[in-house]
Amino acid sequence: MKDLLKLSAAEMARKLQAGETTSVELTQACLDRIHAVDERVRAFLSVDDEGALAAARDVDARRAAGESLHRFAGVPIAVKDNMVTRGKPTTCASKILEGWLPPYDATVVERLHEVGLPIVGKTNMDEFAMGSSTERSAYGETHNPWDLDRIPGGSSGGSAAAVSAFMVPWALGSDTGGSIRQPAAVTGTVGAKPTYGGVSRYGLVAMASSLDQIGPFARNVADAAALQEIVGGHDPRDSTSLNAPVPPFEEIAAEAASSAKPLEGVRVGVVKQLGGEGCQEGVVASFQEALKTIEDLGAQVVEVSCPSLEYALGAYYLIMPAEVSSNLARFDGMRYGIRVEPEEGPVTAETVMAATRGAGFGPEVKRRIVLGTHVLSSGYYDAYYGSAQKVRTLVQRDFDAAFGEADVLVSPTSPVTAWELGSKLEDPLAMYVLDITTIPANLAGIPGISIPSGLADGLPVGLQILAPAHADAQMYRVAGAVEAGLGKPLAESCPAAGWEEK
Repeated sequence: MKDLLKLSAAEMARKLQAGETTSVELTQACLDRIHAVDERVRAFLSVDDEGALAAARDVDARRAAGESLHRFAGVPIAVKDNMVTRGKPTTCASKILEGWLPPYDATVVERLHEVGLPIVGKTNMDEFAMGSSTERSAYGETHNPWDLDRIPGGSSGGSAAAVSAFMVPWALGSDTGGSIRQPAAVTGTVGAKPTYGGVSRYGLVAMASSLDQIGPFARNVADAAALQEIVGGHDPRDSTSLNAPVPPFEEIAAEAASSAKPLEGVRVGVVKQLGGEGCQEGVVASFQEALKTIEDLGAQVVEVSCPSLEYALGAYYLIMPAEVSSNLARFDGMRYGIRVEPEEGPVTAETVMAATRGAGFGPEVKRRIVLGTHVLSSGYYDAYYGSAQKVRTLVQRDFDAAFGEADVLVSPTSPVTAWELGSKLEDPLAMYVLDITTIPANLAGIPGISIPSGLADGLPVGLQILAPAHADAQMYRVAGAVEAGLGKPLAESCPAAGWEEK
């Protein structure tokens, strides 16, 4: 593997500015790496050599001409395949969108283009972001670079695996119930879910609109912080977008990493309900070691209680499928995507819709649509959906109370390390319960980040840091400090770093 690919995004940017490399060289190195190793990982659904190199050549020409460019101009990136890209495939890993070429770019994609980041391709995911393992893709599962027989997490497993396997220095994913943080945890990368509304959802194919949030993957906290700065900020096309300036997240993370006692005076809360029950032994041990590091950095560690988190999982799995049922009603075989006509009987709008959805959606998507439709049906709405929204309010109130006692909250990101491919596919409930530590942040709309905290049985473990809504800067401050306190970045130990390229 070329040494260039082991660099962080910030290090790549410094070399570009110093004239020690070019965007074409960096982008070609990423593309060569993808073509050499992605057959093992299957992180990408599509690779855009031509478009990425054209963008890289443009950046190099503008830099050579003396034009003032963004600091990160020319650094390659990958994007999850549920963010629309004009004239480029966007499938959401579903057969129902096979061959669809969107007529516009998502806001986050526009902002990547504006900065000058070459997009090398679109990454694999669970179909329509429904899953925790990236095994639910209609185009085949993604493998974990730490152990190719294990899952890379989901639904943003493709983006996490691409970063972990040194195919790109950073990538974008989306998080509805932990779909950035959990893949980051099991692949030894950094993944952040911003405050709801902190990054525009315009052009993100919706799964559950009140829960979805785009965020960054990287191999260190500062790169993740920088990427959130690039794609974040107000967007008038997204009615939920926050109209507030974007703080200097990268600078805040870097300053914390370089301080002697960066967490002096910071109260760090250990959430009683997320602290250990059902967690793998090695995960608990890694979490306890991280808490010692946090105390050594000057923080006061306190225990806090959020009683309503006991019901958060159940509330999520009522609210989310209800919104899925509503959002996916637009895929009807009439406007875009595939169209399947019935083999027998009349060809009507109803029969075409039934045939198209039957052939185009996978089993997990169908399961959630059916559940959501039932939840929203007459006679059940108040009993299920209405009650779940009340629990959501209680979760938000519990977090508000907890943040009165602590500045940030911490827990294991995932109760277990990466499991073997196929081992939980036949038991959806067993996979659902593993989202218990990440789901509450989406219900409350607060920011959360997962950083590597060590290994358990040779596999990565993640530490989750949660902050109050709009306090993403505080989240990055603590994450940057803890990352530095824990020492050598875990990503450097990934077996993929030693893979030889044919």
